[in-house]
Amino acid sequence: MLYRGARDGLEVFLVHPGGPLWAGRDDGAWSIPKGEFDEGEDALEAAKREFGEETGLSVAGPFQPLEPVRQPSGKLVYAWAARSDADAGAIKSNTFAMEWPKGSGRTLEFPEVDRAGWFPVAGARRKLLKGQVPFVDQLQRYLSLRPRRRTVSKM
Repeated sequence: MLYRGARDGLEVFLVHPGGPLWAGRDDGAWSIPKGEFDEGEDALEAAKREFGEETGLSVAGPFQPLEPVRQPSGKLVYAWAARSDADAGAIKSNTFAMEWPKGSGRTLEFPEVDRAGWFPVAGARRKLLKGQVPFVDQLQRYLSLRPRRRTVSKM
């Protein structure tokens, strides 16, 4: 879960799923960039790989682990927070194939992610899939608890 400070406060980076099933959906349809990982695979390395596949961007740490969140489907999602200023307009997603329209016998390619954006916390809560909103709460808690850097001016 990428985050950055903005003039009006904290913003988080979200992606919108591509394909015809999500085309008309907005509120409650966005996600943090994520994917699946194999047993024995390092979850953070898999998360960085999936982020790259879904956005075409790379992300550097440090990474703050967030507590895994169980989705309504039962799937457990692992996430990390990292400060970044990724260019949401520069994403280039991998694609997937599906029969569309269903029953037509035609297979079409669609981007896994069709757009990305930076959202203030309130907007992110509205845009995110319901099961991922707890990550925003965790991020806010983490940022409020971490030590602040102090700057000293020399006179």
